[in-house]
Amino acid sequence: MLFEKFKIREIEFKNSIVVSPMCQYSSVDGFANDWHLLHFGSRAVGGAGLVITEAAAVSPEGRITHEDLGIWKDEHIEFLKRINSFVEGQGAVPGIQLAHAGRKASHTSPWKGSKVLTAEDGGWTTFAPSEIGYKETDPLPKAMTKADIKKFISDCATAAERSVKAGFKLIEIHAAHGYLLNEFLSPLSNHRTDEYGGSFENRIRILLEVVDATRNVLGESLPLFVRISVTDWVEDGWTENDSIALVNILKDKVDLIDCSSGGNSPAQKIPVGPMYQVPFAEKIKKET
Repeated sequence: MLFEKFKIREIEFKNSIVVSPMCQYSSVDGFANDWHLLHFGSRAVGGAGLVITEAAAVSPEGRITHEDLGIWKDEHIEFLKRINSFVEGQGAVPGIQLAHAGRKASHTSPWKGSKVLTAEDGGWTTFAPSEIGYKETDPLPKAMTKADIKKFISDCATAAERSVKAGFKLIEIHAAHGYLLNEFLSPLSNHRTDEYGGSFENRIRILLEVVDATRNVLGESLPLFVRISVTDWVEDGWTENDSIALVNILKDKVDLIDCSSGGNSPAQKIPVGPMYQVPFAEKIKKET
């Protein structure tokens, strides 16, 4: 079945080979450029059915680094449209992953050490559900107000609108790897006492609102994916059973759950090995 055509909603894929989002750290002010044209275009030439961009920040403060791809302003659309035209010309479907790095924003790129940016180096205030740093040595993020949450959801919807204008045929919401939405889901990073924290139902609320806002933009014809960290790999954190409960709520709203794990705590203990993530997808598919 790997090489058979199939459809999700109104989009046809020539096979089931997907190029996952891979951060390139090669943008200036969020703009795609020739590097991205070559990176995404060559994967399409290689025969993949779906090529998903690296995490595209829905706001400047949502970037991991200064070099992240962005989709927070209309000017970003033009070059992305050029890339998508080429990708589609090779028979592949262009997709985009929308993201906000939360408390893991404002860092240098990996080959510069992935260090927290200082104010002198152009660092910025990071946002999170609660005033809890990823590492004990990190600057504390700003706990988001309800106005901040409302703006973030609006940013996601506007980014989705720009994505459609740029020619993307699929959107994936990044709710994994310790970034903002994952931070809200996990009790390790979400200590809020309002309707966005505390109970499981409250902690998943913001993701459901982002999903609804994005679906309203996409309509019924374009696919919507969500990437989650199925487990934090930390005691008292987000678990496989939490993920199953979440997906049973999401399954009528989204078309696919992209199963990853970890990234929300430096205390994680991950038994890395060949295909170690696969059992998560298997279990979620079976249970939902």
